[in-house]
Amino acid sequence: MKICYVDEAGCTGAFLSNNPDIQPVFAITGLIIDSEKIRRMTDHLIEMKEKFYPKKVNDSYKLSRILFEIKGSDLRKEFTTEGRQRRRHIVGYLDQIFLECREIEAKIIGRIWVKGVDQEFNGRSVYTSSIQRICEYFQHYLGEVDDLGIIVADSRLKKLNSEVSHSIFTEKFRSAGDKYDRIIELPMFAHSDNHAGLQICDTIVSGIVYPIAIETYVNGMTASPHIKTGYCDLKSRYMTQLKSMQYRFQLSDGTTKGGIVVSDSLGHRPGGDFFR
Repeated sequence: MKICYVDEAGCTGAFLSNNPDIQPVFAITGLIIDSEKIRRMTDHLIEMKEKFYPKKVNDSYKLSRILFEIKGSDLRKEFTTEGRQRRRHIVGYLDQIFLECREIEAKIIGRIWVKGVDQEFNGRSVYTSSIQRICEYFQHYLGEVDDLGIIVADSRLKKLNSEVSHSIFTEKFRSAGDKYDRIIELPMFAHSDNHAGLQICDTIVSGIVYPIAIETYVNGMTASPHIKTGYCDLKSRYMTQLKSMQYRFQLSDGTTKGGIVVSDSLGHRPGGDFFR
């Protein structure tokens, strides 16, 4: 059994020139792992927290230490605002996250949406279509490895969760047959407190994918308080590791799909620039 953990970074509002609080990028990422690796991944994540954040992860009951989340958004913020020693500390933690992902042979799929300035951006539609693409890529992966899987996504509002699940429901129970027959249930929405997979996915999408997207597609194109100088260092250190974790596949017509797909409405640059 394979599990695809899904989390997002950025907001789903339109990027308006008169509202600098709106983030210019929305990213959503799926982290695929084998269910047999969940125990190992959870134990190792707790150990990483104990090593890098001993003062904060100090509950006397070891398993309660999973409840303290190290948010990717906080990591990228501290990386760009704190001193050199703090940056080294964050890099040490992120290096351990990527090492764990390599050792459990985790795969990444997802979408990045770079918003155009003062252009319409339908957040609900974008989120729903992104989950549909993740299901498509995950379905293909499951066929390739001849396995079954489920999707566990970070929970949002109940109404939004329901809308997304229903969009997959209509594909699974259509009269023409189940489009995602290897995904055994509709996407399930969970709170990340007790899920190591969701916490690691958050670290990757918020702490790495989002700042690389900002650095690649937004920096130099428009003024935004969300552009930070340190993002170029995160990109140079982690883009190759992200690239190697992608699950990509080729269709019979030679088209390549999967991996991290970029839609750039700001500068109309190709997805390959994310890794260059």
